[in-house]
Amino acid sequence: MIIKKYFGLVLLMMAPTLFAAEAFISGKVTNAEGGDPEAGVWVIAETESLPTDYRKIVVTDSDGRFLLPELPQADYFVWVRGYGLADSAKTSAKVGDEVSIKVNTANDAVEAAALYPANYWLSMVVPPSSEALKEAENSYPTRNVWLDQFTLNCQACHQMGGPETRFPLREFYDHGLKKAGTMNDMGKQLNRDLLLDTLGDWGKRIHAGSVPTQTPPRPEGIERNLVITQWEYGDNYTYSHDVISTDKRNPHVNANGIVYGLDLGNDYLIKLDPNKHSWEQVKLPGWQEGEGKPWCEQTFVPLSGGEPVPSGPEMLGCPEPGTYTPHKDAYQNPVNPHNPMMDSTGRVWMTMQIRRQWGEDLPEFCKRDPVIADNLHHRQLGYYDPETKKVVQVDTCFGTHHLQFDDNDVLWVNGDPMVVGWLDTKKYDPDKPETLEKAMGWSESKIDTDGDGVADKLIYGFRYSIIPNPVDDDVWLGLPPGGLFPDYAQPGYLMRYDPQTDVHEAYQPPSPGYGPRGIDVDSKGKIWTALGGSGHLARFDRSRCKQTWGSGDQCPEGWTLWETPGPRFSVSGVDEPSSTDKHYYIWVDQFDTLGMGTDTVIVNGTNSDSLIAFQPDTETFTVIRVPYPLRTYTRGVDGRIDNKKAGWKGRGLWFTNGLDPIFMSEIPKTYVGHVQLRPNPLAH
Repeated sequence: MIIKKYFGLVLLMMAPTLFAAEAFISGKVTNAEGGDPEAGVWVIAETESLPTDYRKIVVTDSDGRFLLPELPQADYFVWVRGYGLADSAKTSAKVGDEVSIKVNTANDAVEAAALYPANYWLSMVVPPSSEALKEAENSYPTRNVWLDQFTLNCQACHQMGGPETRFPLREFYDHGLKKAGTMNDMGKQLNRDLLLDTLGDWGKRIHAGSVPTQTPPRPEGIERNLVITQWEYGDNYTYSHDVISTDKRNPHVNANGIVYGLDLGNDYLIKLDPNKHSWEQVKLPGWQEGEGKPWCEQTFVPLSGGEPVPSGPEMLGCPEPGTYTPHKDAYQNPVNPHNPMMDSTGRVWMTMQIRRQWGEDLPEFCKRDPVIADNLHHRQLGYYDPETKKVVQVDTCFGTHHLQFDDNDVLWVNGDPMVVGWLDTKKYDPDKPETLEKAMGWSESKIDTDGDGVADKLIYGFRYSIIPNPVDDDVWLGLPPGGLFPDYAQPGYLMRYDPQTDVHEAYQPPSPGYGPRGIDVDSKGKIWTALGGSGHLARFDRSRCKQTWGSGDQCPEGWTLWETPGPRFSVSGVDEPSSTDKHYYIWVDQFDTLGMGTDTVIVNGTNSDSLIAFQPDTETFTVIRVPYPLRTYTRGVDGRIDNKKAGWKGRGLWFTNGLDPIFMSEIPKTYVGHVQLRPNPLAH
């Protein structure tokens, strides 16, 4: 009797652990024709029986075996997708099932290519001739530079190469560009008629049956150990921008907690609970009689006066005058929130608009600086407090876009065309408005071009990204060409600001590098940037510079460039054609949250349905492909450690599918993704 009770107690204690370990679906994938195992293909389990639609994706091993780990109890459909294959039928399955799946080889090259990432289709684009580009209104020095700017402009919001962008006629592109005013303006920067000729020729060849000559490889090696989990949230007009799960400086903050995103198009903070598989959203407060104007209808007036001029980008639902769109006024977004960032207490900071972009609406103390008073200053700051569930607005003298904390809790922001700004969050108390002026500061971005110690040139343009360097206590920014900075022969800048000396410096990537966008720093203080135009991964080491002052072309010796994996444009007469991928941003894994090593660099493969991991010690790339849904447009990346003792199960990367508009995705719904790296394809 005592023995039975003893073993009963042991079984009860073990049951939860046993259940967690065995919560998987396993099986094997073979070819329906020859019966051979299919290695390196994806097995997808999906369900609609949880509070939100849920998916788990793994890769088969060399024998075609698979194991889908850590599945919540639900009714699943399991199926297979792989390069060279047609998608398999969907098989019903429950946790604990062993499933055998047969797949068919694709009938022809067209069917096989339907599963290729967009950048493979984009590799078929043939740019305008060198002569045509030199004679055009916006002159480009080479065909490669035109393609680099084409990549930056045309893929700022969506993937070029997906079926929604492959039209049979030039006229379709002409109308399509006009359906969003800013997209049409981007086309003008590329010489609109030349762009339409290029796209029309590309689409015509595709509809005549041409397919990419470059084909994507199946996952190999460590790529087969990856596990991707997805939770859907939002609706068909959700414009999900960036994601945050923890404090970038400490990946243990908010362990196992809510993952936050922002709906830039509809002014929501989105909260995903990955434990309950549910989500909710918080409406962000508007302005101007409680609401304010949608972003595309906003205007700017300097303090010195003048007529209001349009200042907001014309995105989905904001077409060129006289152009029809079924999505008129789709985005109601006076706040247009951007880039959430978590502090050490779990508060979620963001850049957000809280007033008009008029000089007269600036805080009074800001108006004393003429650089600020007559400067375009879009977006300010705010934060969400999970404890009180309140949103606090914070006004700023300068424009904001991305934001990052340094080790002293000073929040650094970029996005202003003339200054770099900061807010000391320890000095600011929202209950004491007078603390705002003491907590805030900014510096005009002038550089010393001739070495006389005097700053003599303003670098004017959109400061896109920012990162404080905890090793050298300086601050770095990325400034790509185009837009406010239309010198296309100039490849963009990395900019450095030293708060101790109030000195700014600028550095241009050497050819063939073009277009710094995302920026981050590793644990040794080296600066990393994703060159969104040319498609390179780049590292900059200022300690190698023979000269630090100059107009930007000094210190090519500080740069190291790597070509990222994937197809290149086919450009005749060019030795180093540009990548067809779009590297929207970059993130350095300083704390080994993925498990590939400290300072692994994560590059957004935004036009290739992927994240691309780079290990600096071995200089090797690993492609984290997201095979489903196609047209996954990765923007924000974050890494969190939920349980250090749980191995691969207690850590991972978080990312979003931030396609704009989201209905261009294979599944017209955005999602949050979680990437984990297990020791082998069958680990559980």
